[in-house]
Amino acid sequence: MSNDKNSAKGAAAAAPAPNFLRNIVEHDLATGAHQREGLPSVITRFPPEPNGYLHIGHAKSICLNFGLARDYDGRCHLRFDDTNPAKEEQEYVDSIIDSVKWLGFDWQSKDPAGGGDHLYYASDYFDRLYEMAEYLITAGYAYVDSQSAEEMAANRGNFNTPGVNSRFRDRPAAESLQLFRDMKAGKYADGEHILRAKMSEDAMSSPNMNLRDPAIYRIRHAHHHRTGDKWCIYPMYDYTHPISDALENITHSVCTLEFQDHRPFYDWLLDTLSKGGFFTQPVPKQYEFSRLNLTYIVTSKRKLRQMVEEGIVDGWDDPRLSTLVGMRRRGFTPEGIQLMAERTGVTKSDGWIDFSVLEGAVREDLDPKAPRAIAVLKPLKLIVDNFAAGESVECSSPVHPHHPELGNRTFPFTRELWIEEEDFMEVPSKGYFRFYPPIGDQPGARVRLKYGFVAECTGYDKDEHGKVVAVHVNYFPDSKSGTEGANSYKVKGNIHWVSVATALEAEVRLYDRLFTDPQPDAGGKDFKEFLNPNAKEVVTAYLEPGLKDAQAEQRFQFERHGYFVADRVDSTPGKPVFNRIVTLKDSWGNAR
Repeated sequence: MSNDKNSAKGAAAAAPAPNFLRNIVEHDLATGAHQREGLPSVITRFPPEPNGYLHIGHAKSICLNFGLARDYDGRCHLRFDDTNPAKEEQEYVDSIIDSVKWLGFDWQSKDPAGGGDHLYYASDYFDRLYEMAEYLITAGYAYVDSQSAEEMAANRGNFNTPGVNSRFRDRPAAESLQLFRDMKAGKYADGEHILRAKMSEDAMSSPNMNLRDPAIYRIRHAHHHRTGDKWCIYPMYDYTHPISDALENITHSVCTLEFQDHRPFYDWLLDTLSKGGFFTQPVPKQYEFSRLNLTYIVTSKRKLRQMVEEGIVDGWDDPRLSTLVGMRRRGFTPEGIQLMAERTGVTKSDGWIDFSVLEGAVREDLDPKAPRAIAVLKPLKLIVDNFAAGESVECSSPVHPHHPELGNRTFPFTRELWIEEEDFMEVPSKGYFRFYPPIGDQPGARVRLKYGFVAECTGYDKDEHGKVVAVHVNYFPDSKSGTEGANSYKVKGNIHWVSVATALEAEVRLYDRLFTDPQPDAGGKDFKEFLNPNAKEVVTAYLEPGLKDAQAEQRFQFERHGYFVADRVDSTPGKPVFNRIVTLKDSWGNAR
């Protein structure tokens, strides 16, 4: 199966649904709000912090930011917010780059005059950020605070109580500037001083807690993955983000709703720096949308890390996780994820989206393009007593029922076959149309072996523990599918099978949702109490022989069972390992 990024783009780009962000962009285009010489009128960005692996929630932001740029002939930057060296690693940078590309997006300008590669790091701007911080100090908009962390927390107040000005708030600008330079020079320990913005004289009384003299620089003696030990002070996200946007000429800074209360500082900072001569109007504007809340997953980086470190899952790319590397390994398609992101819409009100919406989008993407195959996941031997040992008859089936141009696949019908355990019952229940033995003077059930022959059950064998180990049948030589004689046999049962002689034995992993509760960590719940014990089942299955040539990440529909992918890590040439992506139908909606 191809993961071509252009087809990924096309899947979600078709007839995008209108939303308030698109309305804003179209209004700005019509009024020329961001018309600047040599620059697109729409420039967005995706600014992840490289302190973990991206998850499905990030996918919506990626699709939105890159999608807006794509649909309005703009560009989208990938910018790493690498301002917290204690938690950031190159491993995460590499993984994020890979995941964004896998989803079908890139940051290369199509226009040769567009600047080429638009991959950036906040650390690229450390010198500029520092320069602007010194300006804020000298202009009276920032000061070095020397309170302890405990004092600062106590004086900040809460939602019901105004904050109290720090006793260092009116420190002379020259003194704050010297302290700030000494902080940069490494003369102080972590936490000994901090640089805070001073937005107004009564800022500490603001009902918006984020505006109560927000911290903009802190001391942190830590090695940075890009700048090494050059810096021991690092800017805060709320300070870095708007300045980075302005330096990159971002037009529409799109983020999730939790940053709505941070927007006044975003606007104040860029307006203040513009008055100081650092930027010209128009400066970027921030817009917020509701984050993606999917049921039956957790997206907290802390909790994801906990599951990895405690061995609850098999690593960051465990197919049960909501990480994009995990979903990729599970077999979810970028096209399906883009389709889900488009369907869930863009709003300003939070809500929950059922996980089945994502599964349905993936099914819809895979159905028209996944080749079909036969797999017996829980095998039971079927012996065709009246078929000669050592003989075989070639049977065939379309590679895809709706794409005859793809041709047929072939597989042999032999004396011994594998069928599913559930396709035989000693004592049939009402409405059971698969194999069961003769009962009294009634013959055994007749069933069509799909793409092969009709067979009638004559008996079965058990082992010493009473378990059925083989089913015996006689077949009707004139009943082969696709021949005129097949129409003479009217049977209700129709089951799949593979030849024992030629079947490919393979490991198949049956994945399901990781949690049994739709909101496993909501309301203070311990998410570990809701782990699904059936989220992973490993079986030894028998597959039609042609699957031995399956390539890593190639996807198939295993008839009757669902969609499966050859594992991208554990599959080797001639020995694929398969993961179940999704079942053919939603089994959770009615079962739970």
